[in-house]
Amino acid sequence: MLNKSAGQTSFQSLGAVKRLYGTKKVGHTGTLDKFATGLMIVLVGKYTRLNPLFTGMDKTYEAVIRFGEETDTLDPEGAIIAVGNVPSLDTIKEVLPRFLGDQDQVPPAYSAVHINGKRSWKLARQGVQVEMKSRPVRIDELEVLAWEEPDLTLRVSCSSGTYIRSLARDLALACESRARLEQLCRTRVGQFSLNEANVIGSSEGGSPELFSLASVKDRLPLSGTLILDREQEDKVRLGIPPERFFSENDFDSGLIPLFSGTGDFMALMEKEGRRLRYRFVM
Repeated sequence: MLNKSAGQTSFQSLGAVKRLYGTKKVGHTGTLDKFATGLMIVLVGKYTRLNPLFTGMDKTYEAVIRFGEETDTLDPEGAIIAVGNVPSLDTIKEVLPRFLGDQDQVPPAYSAVHINGKRSWKLARQGVQVEMKSRPVRIDELEVLAWEEPDLTLRVSCSSGTYIRSLARDLALACESRARLEQLCRTRVGQFSLNEANVIGSSEGGSPELFSLASVKDRLPLSGTLILDREQEDKVRLGIPPERFFSENDFDSGLIPLFSGTGDFMALMEKEGRRLRYRFVM
């Protein structure tokens, strides 16, 4: 787990991990904007194929929203496109409950959303006007941590795919103001916390600890765990389809990790409908 520093893209922040462990096969499980900091879960080697296990997890952020100015990127790196009066804290608190629960959110134009096969941020930089379609998100918590006009510090717990920059924009509009995100720190991904992460190269950081899947399986969105007997282990190693030696009636829908009798992770199996299939085999 990596504590990303400000000023680097998520991709750039993986460079130190690649050098540290001598491999090019490194991937992260959720992008953070260049100005943002905080928790990134990093997968190394063959485990990069387990990305789908992590990308859908809920997230928690601490965000500093600056009222009075909106930028084209909705963050501190963009150009100012609109200004507005700074609302009172009472007004902000009155509006906040509107953003709790399931809702449709329009992503920022400067984002990684695909528009006709191209990233929307690339189109925006080229001056192309694009229509960003709303998408369903869920916000579970909005807690005011501090108010130092014009800056609001907010804790946000939300579903994967929620844009905090869009939340800043929409919250300000609901207050008849304008705003952008000034700072953002991701403090939690699923059951993984920022206080477990390392800053590579810092005096306090050192080398990030590599966790095995077995050691964190209880923190992953899995449908149980299966310990294989020797015969089943051999069949998994040979790549024999799981429906040939398992019954779909024995499993709930979802992802099921398969472990050897000695505790080694061997494969990730998925039950979808009545079908059993491998998602990943070591």
